[in-house]
Amino acid sequence: MDATGAVGVGGRDGECHAAQVVGADGEMDAAAIERFAAAAGLQGRGLSYAVVSILGPQGSGKSTLLNHLFGTSFREMDALKGRHQTTKGIWIAKAAGIEPFTVVLDLEGTDGRERGQDDTAFEKQSALFALAVSDIVMINLWCHDIGREHAANRPLLRTVFQVLMRLFSPRKTTLLLVIRDKTKTPLEYLTQALKEDIQKIWDSVQKPEAYKEAALSDFFDVEATALSSYEEKEELFKEQVGQLRQRFYHSIAPGGLAADRRGVIPASGFSLSALQIWEVIRENKDLNLPAHEVMVATVRCEEIANENLKQFLSDKGWLDLNAAVESGLPPSFGMRLSAILDSYLSEYDMETMYFDEGVRAAKRQQLESSMLDHAYPVIERVMEHLHLVALDKFKGDLEQSLRHTEGFAESVRRCSQTSMAEFDAGMTAFFMQIQQLNMCSGMLQKLGINCKSIYKLM
Repeated sequence: MDATGAVGVGGRDGECHAAQVVGADGEMDAAAIERFAAAAGLQGRGLSYAVVSILGPQGSGKSTLLNHLFGTSFREMDALKGRHQTTKGIWIAKAAGIEPFTVVLDLEGTDGRERGQDDTAFEKQSALFALAVSDIVMINLWCHDIGREHAANRPLLRTVFQVLMRLFSPRKTTLLLVIRDKTKTPLEYLTQALKEDIQKIWDSVQKPEAYKEAALSDFFDVEATALSSYEEKEELFKEQVGQLRQRFYHSIAPGGLAADRRGVIPASGFSLSALQIWEVIRENKDLNLPAHEVMVATVRCEEIANENLKQFLSDKGWLDLNAAVESGLPPSFGMRLSAILDSYLSEYDMETMYFDEGVRAAKRQQLESSMLDHAYPVIERVMEHLHLVALDKFKGDLEQSLRHTEGFAESVRRCSQTSMAEFDAGMTAFFMQIQQLNMCSGMLQKLGINCKSIYKLM
């Protein structure tokens, strides 16, 4: 960070290279976004992260602003070579030195001549994507366009409001209007004129019946800031960016820039969520974020459950316990097995704690059931061992009794009683340990049926 408060361009204060996640062809690179999430350390952040994106005309200095504001390394336009397209598709990076963890998205500029007739379609898709995944959407606007009926920012704002109607979202997004190349006009006047412009655009956008009477404030928290020209007043620009950067610290705290946290996808599901959202947008379908949240929770909770099951099956403690039952009931069998099962259920709970509660509970029950399915044959072997021990005792006692010329019927009765008493004692101790597993009623019923079948053999 330099003396003005702005961060060194290219991430010199905690380098994090930008990665392209949507190509110029409109295809999302799932592997690239996964690599970014893993390398940047996003996956373990739970709900403690924010997403910031930027929209604006081509050549308006979006990438330059992001690089100075967040210490990212997005490719910038060389003004000496003319205003041509530099950002193609959508790029992602991590903000340097900001808490909470902040994901930064740099979107291809609007109204670019390179994309031609495809520009409008991609513009709407990228705008909808930004609204769907972001807590804060920055919109780059030229100061000289404010109040002009045919200004370059009007189609962009109209696009944002139009695609909003296809986004069923439970939370409000912060729209941060960034006025570029500010003139001597005071910010409060510019802000007032800009909000009047925005209200006119909102009123003119055709809305579905459900939103006929909806106010702009129902969907957006609108904020505004202004920056001097980077080319003409670079030092003042950097100072102003440094001041703006302070607003992104603790952005998700109450009263912060992105305080509405309803429906946030946990960080470990961000990559999957972004991919699925982009696919829905590309297919030109409406995007129901609450339903999408459940879908992401279902996929991620199942992945986490499967990983924990895999780790359980290779756990040394479990393998040792499995081997030990071959020679009888191991000491503290139930406590040891319970501790192993509980450790993986606790790990699952930690990894899924921010996902949809209903989905999380259902997948947890499946994980518990799957682990117990693998544990059941081991439990059966313990029961069979107790049965064999009791049966061997009965045979030994009977032979010894008959040698002492005791009557056969009396010998069988007495030996049966002592053997059954020992078996009952063993089974009682075993079931007391098994009860520590808090197994489902179906598993206990299954064990009960097994016990009855063993008793018939005695």
